[in-house]
Order: sequence, then structure tokens, then C-alpha cells
Amino acid sequence: MDVRIEESWKQRLASEFDKEYFVKLTEFVRAEYSRTTIYPPARLIFNAFDHCPFDKVKVVIIGQDPYHGPGQAHGLCFSVSEGVPNPPSLQNIFKEIQSDLGKPLPPNGDLTRWANQGVLLLNATLTVQAHQAGSHQRRGWEEFTDAAIRTLAEEREHLVFILWGAYAQKKGAFIDRNKHLVLTSAHPSPLSAYNGFFGNKHFSRTNEYLTTHGTTPIEW
Repeated sequence: MDVRIEESWKQRLASEFDKEYFVKLTEFVRAEYSRTTIYPPARLIFNAFDHCPFDKVKVVIIGQDPYHGPGQAHGLCFSVSEGVPNPPSLQNIFKEIQSDLGKPLPPNGDLTRWANQGVLLLNATLTVQAHQAGSHQRRGWEEFTDAAIRTLAEEREHLVFILWGAYAQKKGAFIDRNKHLVLTSAHPSPLSAYNGFFGNKHFSRTNEYLTTHGTTPIEW
């Protein structure tokens, strides 16, 4: 099956594309795009992978599914396209960076600048129906993104996995903590940010770990 995804990821995940779940998932997603409004735009479904070749990944942040409002989702978890107001979770992420690193709030919520530095901004589910949160869950995307995370965890070492909230923590439960740094806390959503997200210092802790292992830190 021809999947348009960055070449190094295409090679690593080749065995997934012919599995029955992925064939069914592809049929479902194509049908959805043809009949209704789906986010992100189809060309951006694999945007997280396209900005982060396999060997360039330094940090993995796991989200749940794409934003479902017009113009928001562009294939990177928590990120919104330039010109779109920052959703509350993203505002809280920026507040924590400001508190942790003393950096000013950025001019927009487009996190492509992180992705280009090796931050894989991976949602568990890569598509969603407009205004229907979670509408494409349990269709096969989770199995595919688990495979991507597992391949990174097994083949690479000294990566940082950032798991905010119970959902991401469950998805990253199998990662070897002796081989990688796994950072966990509450989710940045306004419902939970004050229960342990604020003050987690995940951004400075990530950079300390990368520097210790001879890797250039991230410009958050």
C-alpha cells in the first residue's frame, strides 16, 4: 500500500501498512474525507512524521486526537496553525514554559518550530470529524501510533517521552525507563493543569537530559 509519509518512517513502519487493521483504517478514512469534513487536511495527516525523520527524533509528546474546530488541526498534537487562537491546553503549555524557562509567550501556537528540532508531536488518533471529538478513535489509528512509539523506544535510546494525563501515560506504559527519560504529569487542560501540570518543569528537565546525553537541547 502506498502511504505518503516521510521515507525513514515508511521503511520503519512498512509492516504495518499491509496489516488488516491498517487496510480497513485506510478505507474508513478515505470514505470519511469523501463524505464529510475531516481534520486535519488529508495532506497533513502524517505531518508529525514528515517534520521528524526517525533518526532526528529527540522528544516525543503524545496527544489524544486532533482539534476538531475549523482551521485548528494541522497534524501536530497541541499545535494550531498560525492565526488561529491558542486553545486552553496550549495556553497552559506556554505558561509552564514561561515559568520553567523564563521565556516570553510565543507570537502564535504553531509548534512546527519544535517539530523541526526533533520533537515528535504525535496524536494517538490522526484524524477527526469536524466538531466530533474522538469520532475516529478505535478505528485502528491507536494501533498504528503504538507501533511508531514502540519502534522508537526499541531502536533508539536516550529519547524523552512526555506523557501528560492518564491517556498518554497508559499509551506509553511499555517504554523502557532505563533506556529513555519518561516524564509524566497531569494534562495541561484547564480541568487538570493545577493538579500537577503547572510546575512539572518538563521543558527544563528534557533539555538537561538531552544535554547530559550529548544532544542539542530544544529551543522551546
